[in-house]
Amino acid sequence: MNENGGTLDLEGLLRFYAEAGVDTPLSETPIDRFATPEPATTKPTARPAPESTAGSASESSNAAVPAARPVQAAQDLPDSGQIALAREAASQASTLEELRERLANFDGCRLKFTAKNLCFADGDPNSDIMFIGEAPGRDEDIEGLPFVGKSGQLLNRMIEAIGLKRENVYIANTIPWRPPGNRTPTPLETELCRPFIERQIELAAPKILVALGGPAAKALTGATEGILRLRGNWQLHRTRSGVEIPVMPTLHPAYLLRASAQKRLAWRDFLAVKMKLAEISSL
Repeated sequence: MNENGGTLDLEGLLRFYAEAGVDTPLSETPIDRFATPEPATTKPTARPAPESTAGSASESSNAAVPAARPVQAAQDLPDSGQIALAREAASQASTLEELRERLANFDGCRLKFTAKNLCFADGDPNSDIMFIGEAPGRDEDIEGLPFVGKSGQLLNRMIEAIGLKRENVYIANTIPWRPPGNRTPTPLETELCRPFIERQIELAAPKILVALGGPAAKALTGATEGILRLRGNWQLHRTRSGVEIPVMPTLHPAYLLRASAQKRLAWRDFLAVKMKLAEISSL
C-alpha cells in the first residue's frame, strides 16, 4: 500500500527499473551483510579520553578520505597516463583481431568492470562503409554486439533501404562498453577509448564513415556543432597515418525511435551515402 492507501503500481516500478538500466536484482555471489567486518591492519591506538570522543570520530572520518580520493579522481579528472597507455596499446595492434584482444585486456577504462561484455564490432571489416555509434545499450551489452536492440533493428532497415545488408557493412561504437544505466560516457571515458576506435578505423580502412548521432560525429571529426547542424553535411576523419575518410553525420536510430518525424532527414542522409558509394565504386 502507498501513503494514500492505494496499491503500489509494481508493473510501473519494474518498467522504471528496466528503463533505468537495472537488469540484475541480485549479485552473482551471496553477501552476508550481518557479518562482522574484518579489523583494519593498522597499529592499535590508545583509547581516547571521554572528552575527546567527538574529535576522534572526526579524525576517523578524515582518515577514510584518502582511500576514496583516487577513485574520484580517476572518474572525474583526465588521466594522461592511462590515455597514453591506451594509445600505445592501440598503436601496437597490426590486425583487428589483435586490436580486439588488446582492448579486452585494457583495464584503464572503468566501464569494463561494470559491463557484461565487450562490444567490439559486427559485420564485414572489409566493407567500403563503416557505421559508428556512441556506446552499447542493454541488449548490446548482453549480446556483445553493437546495434542489436530496437535501434539496431531500425538501423538494419535503414541499411537495407539503400540496397545494402547488415552482414555486408562494418558496425562499431566509439565506446565499446555499456555505461551503467545507459548514462552518457564521461569525457575521460571517451578519451580512453578514442585511440582504439581510431585504430579500428585505420585497420578496417573503410572508404566512407557514417557517424550515428552527435557524440560519434564529434569524436570522429572534432566538430563542436550539434547533430542537427552537422547532419547531411560531409565531414572528414583524418587517420594518424594521414588518410582522409569522408564522414556523413546523421541522426542516431534511438533518437529516430522517439522522433519519427525526423526519419525523413536521416533518409536524405542515407541517400547521400548511397550516392557517394556509387561515386567511389565508379572510380
